[in-house]
Amino acid sequence: MSHSKPVIPQNDNVAHALAGAGGGVLSMALTYPLITLSTRAQVESKRAETTFLAAIQKIVAREGISGLYSGLSSALFGISVTNFVYYYWYEWTRAFFEAAAVRTGRASKKLTTVESMIAGAIAGSATVILTNPIWVVNTRMTTRKADNDADAETTLPGGGAKPQKKPTTTFGTLLALLRNEGPQALFAGVVPALVLVINPILQYTLFEQMKNRVEKKQRVTPTIAFLLGALGKLFATSVTYPYITVKSQMHVAQGDGKRKEGMFEAINRVVRDEGYAGLYRGIGPKVTQSVITAAFLFAFKDALYAQTVRLRTTVAKKAIAA
Repeated sequence: MSHSKPVIPQNDNVAHALAGAGGGVLSMALTYPLITLSTRAQVESKRAETTFLAAIQKIVAREGISGLYSGLSSALFGISVTNFVYYYWYEWTRAFFEAAAVRTGRASKKLTTVESMIAGAIAGSATVILTNPIWVVNTRMTTRKADNDADAETTLPGGGAKPQKKPTTTFGTLLALLRNEGPQALFAGVVPALVLVINPILQYTLFEQMKNRVEKKQRVTPTIAFLLGALGKLFATSVTYPYITVKSQMHVAQGDGKRKEGMFEAINRVVRDEGYAGLYRGIGPKVTQSVITAAFLFAFKDALYAQTVRLRTTVAKKAIAA
């Protein structure tokens, strides 16, 4: 009996991590066109600004429906790794704090607001360092046709579109990036990404505190988790969006030999050229996508976690029987 006790928290960490990865893949696949629209809006100049519906029509007209899913494969891989790492470390830290609460005789072992924020900071920092290269490649793929579109409009006003280059694969984009800009390009935008660790801190802290309040009155169903997740993400994304914009712009900066912009330099440039509104370019589809994705993620994660634990228990019973 004493030998099996340490194994349970680790298994739960893996179960949460797998459920988070699966939930992230499902929710991102449902909302990816909004990610495409938001990312392109963040990196294009003010001159290229279009309305939400016009942006969809433009992409579909030039690239077909598949244009809305440009970079989907790297995004799904990225979100699965991101969520697996994040949830593993978040649940590991949560288990540590809960065990400490039990040892000190605290009335409730639920995470306090400060403990939730620390757990989010640890998990978020580990995730950023490990997954930034994946998101650099994904952003390059998502935005690779923006310049071609702008050139076509300038060269052929009122005329036909220029023929588009053959889409590159995720691996092809990675090789081209390494060949042209070197390995350091894989960590472009890592500083604003680390600053953006505050996004999941705000999101999960708010979610956990709201969840704790609801649990005092009733069971948290997938529907309630959906709504709480949406509220948490709405608040977090609205607060941190300027840094999301800067991070996307740094991901697509070309290796032209010029000194790369720092985070604050990029913010100052955007404000100088486009005003403070430039920091919130594409916020409509981004907030919509983030809120829907987070809502589905929390709903899917709870269901997938239950299935993962059930499957683990079944396999364990069969192993004992054998």
